Amino acid sequence: MSLLNSIVSAVGGAGGQGSLIPALIEQVNRFPGGLSGLIEKLRQGGLSEVVASWISTGANLPVSGDQLQSALGGEFVSSLVKQTGLDANSVLGGLAKVLPGLIDKATPDGAVAQGQELDAAGLLSSLSGLLGRS
Repeated sequence: MSLLNSIVSAVGGAGGQGSLIPALIEQVNRFPGGLSGLIEKLRQGGLSEVVASWISTGANLPVSGDQLQSALGGEFVSSLVKQTGLDANSVLGGLAKVLPGLIDKATPDGAVAQGQELDAAGLLSSLSGLLGRS
């Protein structure tokens, strides 16, 4: 994860979100079932249509921090707060901005494999876009 941390630092984290991306990738990969498990949790939390847009090849629907908090639960968010040193509102705001793009980039063919983990190296080329850079 140190290569990813170095690149995030070099690109710069908009509003501290640079520390959120490596922490989020780590959390998703540790989530039961990996990326597919996280997606299922979001679906069960009432975000099926939103998540489907992130996975599909079309435009990503927006999500709010409150929606993510409700769907993911406090433990997921608390863990990111501890890892990043950001407050819960900053984590939720960052998740609302970063998670749709992260899932979108991790599912370029419009599908997610059972137990799929996020490939940090594969996401590096997309990192500047996720941070709002061109």
